[in-house]
Amino acid sequence: MKLPNIWAGLSKLQRTEAYAHLAGRGIGMTIGTLQGGRPGKQLLPGKKRRVPGPLTRSVYAKAGLPLQSLMLIFLFLQFSAVAQKELSFTDKVYEPQIKTAQLYPDSGNPQDYLLPASTTFTLQNLLLEFDDLQDNRNNYYAKLIHCNYDWTKSSLMDLDFMDVFNEFNIIDYTFANATYSRYVHYRFKVPPVKLTGNYLLIVYRDDKSDLILSRRIMIYDTQVALTRDNQMIGTATLNRASQQFNFVLNYGDMQVINPTEYIHVNMRQNQRWDNAKYNLQPSFVRDTDSELDYRFLDDSWHFNGGNEFRFADFRSTTYPGQNTGRINKMIKPYELYLAIDATREEGAYAQYKDLDGNYTIDNSDYGDGVITGNYLYVNFTLKRETPYSDDVYVVGKFNDYQRSDENKMRYNSAISAYESRQYVKQGWYDYQYVLGQTDEKINGVEGSHFETENVYEVAIYYHILKPTADLLVGYYLIPINPR
Repeated sequence: MKLPNIWAGLSKLQRTEAYAHLAGRGIGMTIGTLQGGRPGKQLLPGKKRRVPGPLTRSVYAKAGLPLQSLMLIFLFLQFSAVAQKELSFTDKVYEPQIKTAQLYPDSGNPQDYLLPASTTFTLQNLLLEFDDLQDNRNNYYAKLIHCNYDWTKSSLMDLDFMDVFNEFNIIDYTFANATYSRYVHYRFKVPPVKLTGNYLLIVYRDDKSDLILSRRIMIYDTQVALTRDNQMIGTATLNRASQQFNFVLNYGDMQVINPTEYIHVNMRQNQRWDNAKYNLQPSFVRDTDSELDYRFLDDSWHFNGGNEFRFADFRSTTYPGQNTGRINKMIKPYELYLAIDATREEGAYAQYKDLDGNYTIDNSDYGDGVITGNYLYVNFTLKRETPYSDDVYVVGKFNDYQRSDENKMRYNSAISAYESRQYVKQGWYDYQYVLGQTDEKINGVEGSHFETENVYEVAIYYHILKPTADLLVGYYLIPINPR
C-alpha cells in the first residue's frame, strides 16, 4: 500500500490528529512527504505484520489514536527504516530477519559452501543462499555492481559487463519443514558476466534502496602466474606472532607499460575483509623477465598469525556436541548456553582442526539442515575478571566479522564475564573474540602465533583503459601450516 493513497483517504480532522501524534512523538514530517512521498512499491512486503510491543492496536485505541492515523505512522516509520539503509560495498546483511547468507562456487561438492566467493571466468558457478524469517515468500531481486580493485564502484555501465538486463527476480525458494522457527530459504545462481574483476551482488525488494544484503564476489582468469618464495626474509622471521611469505608474479606476454601503476595486488586471510591488505607494492621490478618480486621487508604488510578459531557444535539439539553447555527446551526458540570461554592472549599455541572461521548448517537429528534446521538463541560467555578498556565483539563468518552493536558483548560484573546472545541456525560454528574497531587489536583476546593454520588469497588486478576497469587476471589460494 502506498503512502499517498492512505493520506488521501484521511479526513481533514484525521490529518490534523496524525500531525499532532507524530509531532508529540518527535517525528518530523513535511506535507510534501505525506502527500507526494514515494517510499517504494512495497512498503510492507510479504505477510501483514503486527506492530510489535507497545505499538499495538489496543494500546493506540486506548490512547484515542484513530486506526488510519496509526497506519500512517507505522508506514512512515517503515519508510524511514528503508530510507536509512545505506549501501556498503562489503559483505553485509541490512535487516535482522535475513539470516545465514552464504555465497560460494557450486560444483556439487558437499563442502563447497566453505570456499570463498570466487570463480573462474569459464565456470561462473556462484550460488547465493539465505533465509528470510517470515511465514510467506517475498519478492526479492538481485543486481550486480562492477567494482574497482579497492571495492569502490567502477565507472562501467551495466551493458559493459552484462549481456542481459541487470535485474533478476529470485524465484527459487523452499519453506522450512517441521521447524518451530518459520522461515523461507532462497537460492539464486549468480548470472554470468563479460569481464573478470570484482563485483558486488546486492539483493533488495521492489525498491533498490530497500536492501536486504550485499556480497562481494571475484571472477578471475589466470593470465599472471604466481610462484612462492619460501625464503623467510624480513621482520616476521623474528616475530613469533606474525606470518609472512614472499612470491614472484610473472605477467608473461601481457603488454604492461608501468606495472607498479597498472597492476594491483590484494591479500586477505581466511576469507575475512576486516584485516585485508590492498595494493601491495613489489620490492623489485624486472621488466626484461616480466616479473614482479614481492618480498615483504616491512612488517606493515605481514599478517598476524592469530589463533585457531573457537568452535561449537550444535548440529543436534537433542544431544548438543563439543563446547556446548546446557540447553533450555522449555521455551521456543530454544536457548543454548555454550561452555564458558577463557581469554588466550597469554596462552601457548594449541593445535586442532577448525573451519578457518567458517560455519556449516546441519541438523543431525532429522537431516537436510537447510530446511529442517531450527534457529535458536546461542549464548556466548567470555570469562574476564576485569573488563577491557575497549569493546569486545564475538565474530566469525556467520556474522561477516561485523563489529556492530548486535555483535558487541556486554560485561556482567556479577559473574565477571562478557556475554552475548546470537540468533543462529543449527550447525557447527567457528568464532572468536576481538577488541575494538581497529584491526591492530584483532588478536587482543585470542593471542597470535606463527604456527596457526591459515588460508590466504592473493588477487592480482590489471587496470585497462578501454573500458576503464580493473580485470582480475590472477587469483591464488595459499595455505600456511596445512594439517
